[in-house]
Order: sequence, then structure tokens, then C-alpha cells
Amino acid sequence: MNLYDKFSTRQAIEPEETEIVVRDDAPAELRGAFVQIAYEAGLSPTQLRQVVCRVLRTEPDSWNWTDFPNVDEEVRRRIGECKWYEVYDLIEAVDQALRVPEKHGLEGSFRLDVFERELNNYFRKAGIGWYLGDGRVQARGPETFNRPVADAIIRLGDTGFNIAKTELHEALQDMSRRPTPDLTGALQHAIAALECVAREVCGDPKPTLGQLLSRHRGVIPAPLDQAVEKAWGFASEQARHLREGQQLDYAEVEFVVGLAATVAGYLATKHRG
Repeated sequence: MNLYDKFSTRQAIEPEETEIVVRDDAPAELRGAFVQIAYEAGLSPTQLRQVVCRVLRTEPDSWNWTDFPNVDEEVRRRIGECKWYEVYDLIEAVDQALRVPEKHGLEGSFRLDVFERELNNYFRKAGIGWYLGDGRVQARGPETFNRPVADAIIRLGDTGFNIAKTELHEALQDMSRRPTPDLTGALQHAIAALECVAREVCGDPKPTLGQLLSRHRGVIPAPLDQAVEKAWGFASEQARHLREGQQLDYAEVEFVVGLAATVAGYLATKHRG
């Protein structure tokens, strides 16, 4: 079967999203699927080994030169033995190699679109909390998180709130850091994005978000303003006044980042729409 032209691809059917159960891990099934998908995208075992050895800073086995089964087994062994976060480093490295193969000394016919589509489909199907976009493995939340945040980033760009847009990007990058996400940074950047938009909307360039909500009642309709104010209070307490031994919860940070993005997008559109 031509995997470029399978039924689900022709019909634009994506796998149903499975509840995210994997984030700080790279299960054996993912490691195997990664190899399969890299081959489907056009890489040979020898070419994939070239990328793998470069990223892992290892030398290829000099006595292995036959793609199947020798080099294929070597590649699977190296990927199977590396640390979980190195698997995602390898995914990014393969993505970059497929984008500019000549820069990486690769020759052949490659399909970056197949690699990204099939890998992201696998992530959704297997409940893995990452996705591959623009050459980077980034944190993936549930659909209720991903779509509103993506929509907010587009709205902020379209309405000229580029600083706020950058802050949201930084929040997502902090949530995507490996091996440990920077949840404190994600909270700070998300609230900074919302503060940036709120200051412009209120014409009040210095106050914190909490002060803005108190001074400018009605900028966010009641009682929704109370929810935003409480989210700001949570973020301020957790991110700005972090105490020794205190640990942030990923799901809570995801909720606040999603809320801040949605409200920022709403205010930007309302102000300049």
C-alpha cells in the first residue's frame, strides 16, 4: 500500500484524540513508530543512523553496512537505549534533516509532510502530550487547550499585539522544555501577555493585571472578570512568590495559560476588531 495515499489520508480523517497519558517519557512503542515513520518519509536505515549518531554523539558500528537487517537493528537499539528526552531530540533532528537534506549530506526523495503528519497522528492516537510543528517538538494539551491558544495567537498577530503574541509563544516554549518544563516561566509569560493587552485596552500602561481589573470594571464582563482576577492571583502567588519546596502542577498551569490566552485574544479582538 502507498502510505502517502492511504484511505484515511485521502479522506482527511485524523485519529480521535486519546487522553494524554505520556509526557515525560518515550515508550518503546513510540520509539518503534518513530523509526517506521522515518522510513516512510524516505530515509534509509543508513541515513537515519547518520542522524541518530550525530545527535547522540556516537560512532556508527563500522561492521554494519547492510541496511536490513544490520543497520536497522543498530538504529533501533540506539534509539531504544537513549534517554526519553533524547528521542524527541532525534525527532527534531530528523525533521530538520528532511527540510534541508543537502545540508545534512542526504540524497534521495524525502517527504517531510509524511513524517510530520504520521508522527502527529501517532501522538494523538497514543495519548502522547507532544506535537511536532515548525521543526520543534512542543507541548500538546487537550483540544480544549490547543485550539483556543492557537486561535489567540492568531488574533493577537492579526490585531497588532505582537509583544503579547511573543509572550504566549514563550509560555508554550517553557511548557515544552525538556527534560523538565519551566512551569513558572510559562505562568509569567502567559500573564504578561494578558497584562500587555489589558494595559493597551484600558489606556493604563503601568498597573498589574489585578490593578487594571480593579480600576477598570467592565473591561471584562462580570462575573467573568472575577475568574480572571482569581487566575491572576493564583499565577502571582505561584510564579512570582514561589516558596521553597513548592511544586507547580502541569494541569493547573495549562489551565491558566489557556485562560490567559483566550482572554487576551478576546480583548484584542474587541478593542481592534
